[in-house]
Amino acid sequence: MADFINSLGITSPTIHFNKDSEFYINETVNSGRGTLSKDGALSVNTGKFTGRAAKDKYVVKSARTESTVWWENDVNVMTPDQFGKLKDKIISFLNSQETVYSTERCIGAHATHNLGVRLVTTGSSHALFSLNMFRDSVRDFDTKKDFTILHAPGLEVNPSEFGTKSPTVITTCFDTNTVLICGTFYAGEIKKSVFSILNYILPELGILPMHAGANKSENETSVFFGLSGTGKTTLSTDEGRLLVGDDEHGLSDEGVFNFEGGCYAKTIALSKKNEPGIWAATNRRGAMVENVVMSEEGEFDFDDDSICENGRSSYPLSFIDSVEPSHAGGVPKDIFFLTADAFGVLPPVSRLTRDQALFYFVLGYTAKVAGTEAGITEPTATFSACFGAPFMLRHPSEYAKLLGEYIDRHGIKVWLINTGWTAGPYGEGHRYPIPVTRNIIRSVQSGKMDSTDFRVDEIFNLELPTSVEGIDNDVLHPHKSWKSQESYQEKAKSLARSFHTQMEKFGDFYTAIKDSGPHS
Repeated sequence: MADFINSLGITSPTIHFNKDSEFYINETVNSGRGTLSKDGALSVNTGKFTGRAAKDKYVVKSARTESTVWWENDVNVMTPDQFGKLKDKIISFLNSQETVYSTERCIGAHATHNLGVRLVTTGSSHALFSLNMFRDSVRDFDTKKDFTILHAPGLEVNPSEFGTKSPTVITTCFDTNTVLICGTFYAGEIKKSVFSILNYILPELGILPMHAGANKSENETSVFFGLSGTGKTTLSTDEGRLLVGDDEHGLSDEGVFNFEGGCYAKTIALSKKNEPGIWAATNRRGAMVENVVMSEEGEFDFDDDSICENGRSSYPLSFIDSVEPSHAGGVPKDIFFLTADAFGVLPPVSRLTRDQALFYFVLGYTAKVAGTEAGITEPTATFSACFGAPFMLRHPSEYAKLLGEYIDRHGIKVWLINTGWTAGPYGEGHRYPIPVTRNIIRSVQSGKMDSTDFRVDEIFNLELPTSVEGIDNDVLHPHKSWKSQESYQEKAKSLARSFHTQMEKFGDFYTAIKDSGPHS
């Protein structure tokens, strides 16, 4: 490995390669870049960036990527010359450091569809992150197939020198299999860069990459798509079922396989009662907790969002008691699309037809609530194609086509689950309790919903169950919980219209399935 790093021109620093987690924890604490909780978890603060720098994402435009990348998806163009200059700058920066950390890991719990990833970084906590999040190598590193990440979080570049929008850059070159990251300490950039790579590569092989969690029982597998805050990690980590993974998976005709070897759980309002597995994994030595307030006694306050709402916990899958050892499952029986509807008008569960599944997959709807971002004072509809648009480098229709083919071949059932509000919008109504949503999910997984009658909602054109064991029937039909039916109709029809407005941008793909969308 040292020879490889030297071949990059990194020759000056002391290089620590593939050390264990204890080494990286001690390096971080001893350098003053992190502290330990009373239970031994490593607490770090990522400074200015507590989430992804979405506007600073670049891909090198070349003969390979020019017509295959979805450039309209806020993907900035970088030229090969600009990339080469930035790479030289980062290598120079790495050479100026006393110590550099490097890991060699793997992405993809599949014998064939896996990717080797080498990380070279100035951050010992980032090396721990790669240890937690990625998998043990299963083969020798292949420079023609595998990727190298050069990570210099403390380096801010001059935008005029490199043609960038800011001093922060996250850029990928598919011709040289290299990722460059500088100007941000947020560890999620490492993980999401690799996810974006797989989202670009795998469709060429007929594999559907999914921004989704997955779990399994002895007889069946479930997949949970969802944007941040919709409950993807919480619902895929469920007592009585084996966790396959909480965030990123691939789907082949052999089944589901996890890309990662760990979880990167959102910690806001983390509850020992409602999320015992995530709580226990977060509060132990080896976990890395980002941007969460910690008391002088070393206790995390997961309800305090004074640092940010995007606090995160990174830990290996081995920290979860009920985890599938192979990190893989069969072809899913059920796929769940999770949405946190802050307008309070979507039902808690509805069954989707094939075309509706493609409609809501590409729509990727959830909602932001007041206070989550500056300037947001009321619920705001948010759309992210394929429930992960920032990481989807190809046009959404390519992923939707693959999803449709898997639904057709394997008879997969798809469900829309509202984990958001009922009895009114955010500020008036209340959020569906996690136990209620879990009960709905379990009813689907057990097959009980197969014998339930359904009726079609007049506005959203969705099939709603007439009953779910253990749940008041009024809960299943949102309009029944609103005090004002006039207000409900107004909110519901407005949201339904916004779905069609959003989908119109997808042209012919939308035209082919528009009748499966809402009626209003």
